[in-house]
Amino acid sequence: MPVHRRTFRLLLAGAVTLALGLVSPPAGASPGEAASGPTAVARARVAADQLMSSYEPGKAWFPSSWWNSAVALQTIGDYMQRTGDRRYLPQLDNTFEKDKGAFPAGYLSGDELLGNFTSRAIDDSEWWGLTWVQAYDLTKNPKYLDMAVKIAEYVEGYWDPSTCGGGVWWNGERTYKNAVTNGLWIRLTAELHNRMPDDTRWLGRAQEGWNWFTKSGMINSAGLVNDGLKDNCQSNGDTVWSYNQGLAIGAGLELWRATRNPALLTTVRRLADAAIAPGGLVTDGVLTEYCDAPGRTCDDNGKQFKGIFMRYWTDLADTTHDSRYADFVAQQAATIWDNDRDASDRLGERWSGQTPNVFDWRTQASALSALLAAVPATPPIRSLSATTDPALPVVMPSASTHVKVTVDVQATGPADQQITANVQAAAPSGWTVTPTRSSVTLTTRGNAVPVHAAVQLDVTIPAGAADGTHSVTATVTSGPLLSYSTRSDILIAHKADFDTGTSAETPWLYDADGSQSNGVQNRFADGHSYFVYRFPFPADAKSASVVLTIDNEFAVQLSGDGQNWTTVATETNQYHDGQNKADRTFDLTPYLGAGKAGYVRISDSFPNDGWGGRVYHVTATYK
Repeated sequence: MPVHRRTFRLLLAGAVTLALGLVSPPAGASPGEAASGPTAVARARVAADQLMSSYEPGKAWFPSSWWNSAVALQTIGDYMQRTGDRRYLPQLDNTFEKDKGAFPAGYLSGDELLGNFTSRAIDDSEWWGLTWVQAYDLTKNPKYLDMAVKIAEYVEGYWDPSTCGGGVWWNGERTYKNAVTNGLWIRLTAELHNRMPDDTRWLGRAQEGWNWFTKSGMINSAGLVNDGLKDNCQSNGDTVWSYNQGLAIGAGLELWRATRNPALLTTVRRLADAAIAPGGLVTDGVLTEYCDAPGRTCDDNGKQFKGIFMRYWTDLADTTHDSRYADFVAQQAATIWDNDRDASDRLGERWSGQTPNVFDWRTQASALSALLAAVPATPPIRSLSATTDPALPVVMPSASTHVKVTVDVQATGPADQQITANVQAAAPSGWTVTPTRSSVTLTTRGNAVPVHAAVQLDVTIPAGAADGTHSVTATVTSGPLLSYSTRSDILIAHKADFDTGTSAETPWLYDADGSQSNGVQNRFADGHSYFVYRFPFPADAKSASVVLTIDNEFAVQLSGDGQNWTTVATETNQYHDGQNKADRTFDLTPYLGAGKAGYVRISDSFPNDGWGGRVYHVTATYK
């Protein structure tokens, strides 16, 4: 990985927002209170930056997931459209140009990609169609709309009235008709119609799809959308996933914009009201996926379902101006910000904050959609935010230690207007932070691109500081009304001892690369992906070691600088079932010394078969 990319990723991964604008939240505002417009914009901005820190410019996607990448990019498109920030247009175009061709199975998708973002997975193709409609809305470049049309024409070939009277098949083998594929079809064709003057073709397809879908039986008697149809064309009564409910709402709304038929809004409201009614998709006021329940874990697909629901719920709130729907938006956004956000502004799978929680780019994209829903439809031009880097530093101490923290202040506002922001820093008792007060002046350039100014803080940690997390805060103010605080959570630890896939892993995870984490004790790296842990042992440590609970097809490398690696273990058998799971100990003593740390990198010893190294638990100690 090039150094510049790693630096960019770590900078954004350490981002912690403090959002300021025309009006700040009142002092002492209670948790869950709706954010002001400028605050909502800045929160969304930081969450979007965190999401884009996982974007891989080489392959032009988010690692290891094809359809999920389409949804994440569409969410970034939503962000740019909702806030006016246009910094990520180049990444959208990078993906369009690099990934529109044909690719073999295993390169970007488990399926062969046929070109024009199509494959045997019909729903995957449709997700990309919606992504390029979003890009067209942002840029008005016809190439994006042309691509969406090509995708729709491909999908059209899988509409089949000979089975169950209609509907689009879920896959190229024509084995299943389900809610997601048909909800996507209606939304995509209605979007095309609403952007193509004098169109009748796509409007006809959207109306035909809606009529079939609403009569298919997939919408049950409670107004909830089951997953699909059985071979006998009856509803299978399968799980009500939030994204199916959201897509049905979104499909009806876009078709209503095309026809203004009031019956469509009646059905949409029924679907929406069912979602938030008792027995629907809400637990204690929080949108909750079936797999969010205790004892369950969402797979990489399920991690993004709630965000899709919120994307179309935002459309519902904007279209109807119903306060009930707007209140639901505010509650989800506030819940995420208060309960589901770690110190680096990563947003997790369980919006209630219930543990164990999972954090990755998919959960980030999902929760970002809820934060975007809280941004006013006409966003404020002025906002002020700041980030800290690092947000989650780790210190393994032996004596007094210094940590450098950068506060990066960002502002948007009318062109050529100056904003002075005062920064006040504070540290725990017995610690010192310098300077305690400073100020920066920023000249804004509108809301398309935030401007930046940095303040450097030096934090002195006293010898004997207790193990645990200690917060250094930075409060930024501008004028008498604007004030907001952020923090850098410094972890003091004499050993590392954590399960993978948990928040306890985060401070130690130096570089996640394209690795994945499907729940607790399950971080793995397939193909050419890897992940790296960093252990900042003190310079006077005499010995150090790390114990990995690991299995499958792993390769383990060690380093003292994170650049030069020594391979210390390679699995030579092609294990796919965890039968080689064991605790393995590796000596990090040769990598100790001033300016060094212990780096452990896990990758795939058989990168072509999709069963890379999997780590369950990590323990690192020193003497």
